[in-house]
Amino acid sequence: MERDETTGIARITIDNPSRKNAYDPPMRRQLGAYLDELAYDDDTKVVLLRGAEGIFSTGADMNNAYAWYGDGPKPDAPETGSKPESNDRRPSQRRRLLVDRQTFDFYHSFMGYPKVTVAEVSGYALGGGFEIALMADIAVVASDAQIGMPATRFLGPALGSLHMFFHRLGPVLARRLLLTGDTLRAEELAHLGVFTEVVAPESVEARATWWAEKASRMPADGIVMAKEAFRLVEQLQSYQGEEVLSYLFHAYGTNLQFEPGEFNFVKARAQHSTREAFAMRDAHFDVPEPE
Repeated sequence: MERDETTGIARITIDNPSRKNAYDPPMRRQLGAYLDELAYDDDTKVVLLRGAEGIFSTGADMNNAYAWYGDGPKPDAPETGSKPESNDRRPSQRRRLLVDRQTFDFYHSFMGYPKVTVAEVSGYALGGGFEIALMADIAVVASDAQIGMPATRFLGPALGSLHMFFHRLGPVLARRLLLTGDTLRAEELAHLGVFTEVVAPESVEARATWWAEKASRMPADGIVMAKEAFRLVEQLQSYQGEEVLSYLFHAYGTNLQFEPGEFNFVKARAQHSTREAFAMRDAHFDVPEPE
């Protein structure tokens, strides 16, 4: 985290480049801690969020999907010929609800954040990274950035902040992305006004900084008053009940039973490896378009 007291702009970098800036629960908690610290800093007006080495974020680290719940299979456990008892159990629904509520508390706080938030998006914005880009007040996105919710292909279409997807993307595009798991280049959405700007990849950093500097000229109290007013309007128009429904949908909707022939990412990863499981996922969902 970096702060510039002369401009009132703080920068937070998601820094896990070996995993394309995917984040696990400790990383998400650290990001939340930085945001909380800056929220109480009267000298900060704008928070610019970016990813290390030219990649915004690929969201939650699916290398340990069930480990988010503190139960279930451990992907790096050695092969012993017999599975530990914990590998035969799914996380309980009560654990799912508790952990998902805590997870969505982070996103709800980001949506109602009292500073101007700017997302500098390059490379990938997938899963939770895509959600953060959509939730930011100002999002500057590289035209070649890959965006979407590919985890719906193995965790189900009830993934993520559904109200926000429908409000920001519109019902047609939201359904497409959630029901297919498609990823799109940001330039395909440029005409929809989903993001503040979709620009050439080499311009993302400079444009994000320019927007941050523009917003930092606003009075600090004016910013927080406006942000609360914006939040109220969105709550009344689009998000009624969302703070409960989001984690309920996620917890129930991702507790799936798989029929023969359906792709089970967690099972495939346990039997093979994370890399192979991703390749098997892509092969399963590859449906060539008609000639």
